Order: sequence, then C-alpha cells, then structure tokens
Amino acid sequence: MTWTLLYLRSRRVPLALAVSVGGAVLIWGLWLALADSRDAARVTVVLTVLLMVAVLSTTLAGPDDHLERTAAMRWPWRRVVHLVAALLVVSLVLSATLPTAARFGPAALVVRDAAGLLGLTALGTATIGAARAWLLPLLWTTIAAVYPQDGTGGAVATWQAQGPQNTAAAVTAGVLALGGLVAWSFAGPAGREAAEYIH
Repeated sequence: MTWTLLYLRSRRVPLALAVSVGGAVLIWGLWLALADSRDAARVTVVLTVLLMVAVLSTTLAGPDDHLERTAAMRWPWRRVVHLVAALLVVSLVLSATLPTAARFGPAALVVRDAAGLLGLTALGTATIGAARAWLLPLLWTTIAAVYPQDGTGGAVATWQAQGPQNTAAAVTAGVLALGGLVAWSFAGPAGREAAEYIH
C-alpha cells in the first residue's frame, strides 16, 4: 500500500469526504425541492461551506501526534497539499451546482469563505488541537451569517456573510487562510497533552 493511501486512511479522509459531500448534496436537494428561488440564500451557502469545512477539519490530525513531529517526513508541503485539496473539494462541489436549478454561489463567495474557514480551522488545529479546532469557526460563522454587519469593522467581524465583492471580508479571509496554512504546515497539530492542558 502506498504512503498516500496510508495517509488518507489514517486521517479518515474517505469518510470525511463522503460525509462532507453528502451533506452538501442533501442541502442542495432540500433547496431544490422546497425553495422558490433558483439561487440559494447567502446564509444557506455560508452554512453549507461551514458544514463541509467542519467535517473536513477532522482530517487535519492523525492518530499519533508524536509521529507528526518527526523530522523523517517532509510534513510542510504535504500539509499544504492537504489544505489546498480540501479547498478544492468545497469549491468544486458547490461550483458544480451553478448550472443546476439550485445554485450555491457565487463562486467567489464560496472560495473566499472556504479558504478563510479552512485557515481558521488549521490555525485552531495548530494551537488547541483538531478535536476543538472547529468550535470557533462554527460559533463565529453562525453568528456572522445570522447577524451580518455593515461598515469596514462590521465586514471584518462578519466577513463570512459579506458579499463576494467586499474588500475587507476578502482581506480578513486571506489573512486567516495564510495564517492557518503557515501555522499548521510548519507546526502541525497541537499534541493532545497541550490541548487537554488548555481545556
């Protein structure tokens, strides 16, 4: 068995992919069956992205925290590929709905939110561990999607729910994406001992 297959199995990637994509398909199907509008509401799009990211975040750590810190493996580039692949999964799955009768878009909104939320989750994985990394994205995004704010400060605070042309939201998502990518790529997931101590 190749290293890639072992890696995917140890991270439970097949299961996470199935649940993430299946959840998106379920929401798409419900919108298609129940909604009058062809375009999904922005809050629905944002929360669908959140669902997919939350499920995929379970793949950011393996069963052995100490193995993740070994110098024998070149982990940083593998982690970069992992996060980029997760971004592609979310973006491509939701972009595939654009030609259908229930569109989850625009694509710029999906990519921005997926990149920012994956970065935020990766940052949490590197600091408090994968088991709790999804909590902040979940709480922050749920509040932002339900209560979006105006103005530059409001756009930064509720960047997930802003329109795709909003510059402040794009910058905030970009900073989170880059910060999470760098932190998780080089530090890896926080050890369970550290996560338990913080708790």
